[in-house]
Amino acid sequence: MDILWYIVGRDGRYPWDPKWNRPVDVNYLRALAATVDSRGYSGALFATQPNGGLDPFITAASLAPFTTRMRFLLAIHPSIFLPSQLVKLATTLDHNIGGRLLLNIVNGHTSFAAAGVHLTHDERYRRCDEFLEIYRRMMAGETVDFDGEFLQVKGAKAEFPSLQRPYPPLWFGGSSEIALDIAAKHVDKYLTWGEPPAETAAVIKDVSSRAAKYGRKLGFGIRLNLIVRDTDEEAWAAAQQMLDSASDETIAKVQANNRKQDAVGQERQLGFHSGQRPKHARDLEIYPNVWSGFGLLRNGPGIAIVGGPQSVADRLLEYNRVGVESFIVSGSPFLEEAHRFADQVMPLLPLDTSWQQPHQISAPYDWPKDAPRAEKPRGAAAA
Repeated sequence: MDILWYIVGRDGRYPWDPKWNRPVDVNYLRALAATVDSRGYSGALFATQPNGGLDPFITAASLAPFTTRMRFLLAIHPSIFLPSQLVKLATTLDHNIGGRLLLNIVNGHTSFAAAGVHLTHDERYRRCDEFLEIYRRMMAGETVDFDGEFLQVKGAKAEFPSLQRPYPPLWFGGSSEIALDIAAKHVDKYLTWGEPPAETAAVIKDVSSRAAKYGRKLGFGIRLNLIVRDTDEEAWAAAQQMLDSASDETIAKVQANNRKQDAVGQERQLGFHSGQRPKHARDLEIYPNVWSGFGLLRNGPGIAIVGGPQSVADRLLEYNRVGVESFIVSGSPFLEEAHRFADQVMPLLPLDTSWQQPHQISAPYDWPKDAPRAEKPRGAAAA
C-alpha cells in the first residue's frame, strides 16, 4: 500500500462554513508539504478547478524545494490543454523535482463553460482519447502527425524527454463507459472515488478486463475522506458534529451543484445519500465504518472512513485485498489530520517504500537509443 494526502487551497475544521475557514497561503502549504514529506506519505494529490483555485504546476514547483521524497500528483484537465503544453510542463517539472511527478487526468465532474470550453460529456472524453494518444507518442520520442476529430498536429515533438521514461505515470478518474475504455487504453493507474469494497472490487474487475483487451495491466487507487479518532465512538461523534455544523442552505447548495453535473461518478455518489440530511450521522453508514454523509457537505468524492485507528486500518486493508494499492486520503483540517493519520493508522498498514528510490539518468537531454515504448515509468503498469 502507498498513501497519498490531499492538497487544495481551502482548509479548516469545517471548510464549508466560513466561520471555520483557515487561511491557506504559501507558508501553510509548505508546512503541509513538509508533513507529507516527513511522515511516510508517498505523495500528495494537488487538486485543480478549470476556472479558479491553485494552479497545480506552480504550487508543486513552489513547494518542491522544501521536500525531498514526496511525489507530486497533479490533477490535469485535458479539456483546457493542448498536448504540446502538457509535454513542456511535464518534462520540465519532472526534471526539476527529480523524477517525482505524477499526473492525474481528470475530464471533470464540473462545468468548463467558465474556461471557454463547451464540449458535451462524451466530446470531452473523445478529445481526451486523442489528447492522450498524441501526448504519449510525443513523450515516447516520436514526431507526431495527427488529424483527429478535435486535435490536429503536424510535426509535434518533445524537445527533451522527462526524467521518468517514457513519461511520468498517468493516473485517471472517470466512471462512464467511455471513461473506463480510455483508462484501459492509455493510463497506468485507474483512480476511483470511494464506494463500499464490493462495488470497488467490481470496478477493478471491469477496468482490468477492458485493459486486458489492449494487452495492458493497470494499477488501482481510491480517493477517500477520513474521520479518525481514538475510538469508534469518538469518531462517529465527530461525524455527527460535522454533519450538524452545516446549515440546511449549505447542504442544499452543494446538492444542487451535484445534481447539475454531467458526471456518472457524481451520480453514483449521490445515490449513497440521496441528498437528504438524516437526524443521526450513522444512518448514512453504508458499510461498516464507511460513511456517505461527507457527500452532503462537499462536491466530488463523498465517502469517508470513520472510526478508531484499528477500524480505519481494517477497512483500508479490505480495499487493499480487493485490488487497491494506492490511497489518496484526507481529513479536516489537513495539517492536523495528516499527523493524526500518520501517528495512529499508518503504523498498522503494510506500506510500500519502493517509490523512495532515487532516479539515475546519465544524459537527461538525450533520447534512449532503444525504443522508448519498451520502457515504463517506475512503479507503473506496463503500457
